[in-house]
Amino acid sequence: MTIKDHGDVKFRLFPEYADKGAENFIELAERGYYNGLTFHRIIKDFMIQGGDPEGTGMGGESAWGGSFDGGTDPHLIHAAGAVAYANSGSTATDGSQFYIVTGEVYSQDDLQQLSDYGYRFSENEKKVYSTAGGAPWLDGGYTVFGQVFDGLDIIFDIQNTATDEDDKPLEDVIIESVTVSEYDGSELRWYISDYSADSAAEAETEASEETETQAEETTETEDTQSQEETEAAEETQAEQDPAES
Repeated sequence: MTIKDHGDVKFRLFPEYADKGAENFIELAERGYYNGLTFHRIIKDFMIQGGDPEGTGMGGESAWGGSFDGGTDPHLIHAAGAVAYANSGSTATDGSQFYIVTGEVYSQDDLQQLSDYGYRFSENEKKVYSTAGGAPWLDGGYTVFGQVFDGLDIIFDIQNTATDEDDKPLEDVIIESVTVSEYDGSELRWYISDYSADSAAEAETEASEETETQAEETTETEDTQSQEETEAAEETQAEQDPAES
């Protein structure tokens, strides 16, 4: 998915756990349905939502027309970077609109409070929500069908977009295109810290290259000065030596 002025975001689909959800998205994407649409709803520390031709949150339809029931699967949770369908109260109202989770990091106490309200988390899910973050209270109510594996930093950047009182961006965030290709096996990087580490490594590399460049320039300057001093000394010596007759 290419987002105008932001870059490419790649996410993996999970047809083995969300067959209809994945099929619907692939079909719509291959038709070019999402090209030119916007992320019409953005809420920081929660999610960014798009896929509505009307841009209001009230439009869109599935690849089969109307809505469909994408269901849920316990293997797929609302971790940061999860891709899921928006609905109107149940997964039976899934259509074309989808959202990508940014969410928050939850402490063990936070997760315990959710457990007290009836939510159930495996140890692995607790680890994910307490490190990568997400929106655990959405689990079981929405069809998760994908997970960002590259470009999560772009999604986190977009969530900072200025919005009005209805969470609509003041400036359009446009989906230029969505293309579908076979998953290449790349590691799922759903920890935003992975991207921070990349930035730190790039900064360190740039600093190292700059230091090397400065060192080379210093050496060149010293060599030039040394050469100039040698030439000056030779000229002085020539002036002091008696001319041959």
